Amino acid sequence: MNALSISDLSITFSGARKAFTAVRGVSFDVARGETFGLIGPSGCGKTTVLRAIAGLNIHWQGAISVFNDPLQPGKKISGPLRDNIQMVFQDPYSSLHPRHTIARILGEPLALRGAGDIAAQVRTALDQVGLPAAASQRYPHQLSGGQRQRVAIARALLLRPNLLLLDEPTSALVVGHMCDRAAIMGGGVITQILDRAGLSKAG
Repeated sequence: MNALSISDLSITFSGARKAFTAVRGVSFDVARGETFGLIGPSGCGKTTVLRAIAGLNIHWQGAISVFNDPLQPGKKISGPLRDNIQMVFQDPYSSLHPRHTIARILGEPLALRGAGDIAAQVRTALDQVGLPAAASQRYPHQLSGGQRQRVAIARALLLRPNLLLLDEPTSALVVGHMCDRAAIMGGGVITQILDRAGLSKAG
């Protein structure tokens, strides 16, 4: 079973004067347990693809299926699938409540799901992403961009998603060490899909 299947995905944004197609005919599959990367320059469509998969942009055409569960264009993701897809942004400052401590930011999703021993789970999650327990008492503005990204990763992992989407987690120079395969994007289309060996040669 594939974790993710995308077929002929196209995404168009309507502007004041004319429409702009940011993603055109993108297709790829990601196997369960596989690490797959999207590589390309800024503005090539990588984040736009991820936002569609995460349900943050519901205005798309084509087909997206997550663990054989098809997403519906024009409809928000709901039910168990919503927890199973988590996205971490490059600097997730806007997604972290500015007036809540890190402990509350990480703990609230667990509390809503009736989890027990939330404080211990929060401490473990912070440790897993390399942050000290004391960080739990800080506010987002008291952390660096990199630390905020680690908090967002910890929050995503606490929900134990089956599909984790990372927006710009690292440079393309080391993506070959992280990914089993990767798609090269440019101008909203996929120009090439490389396996690990191909990535090593490209790097």
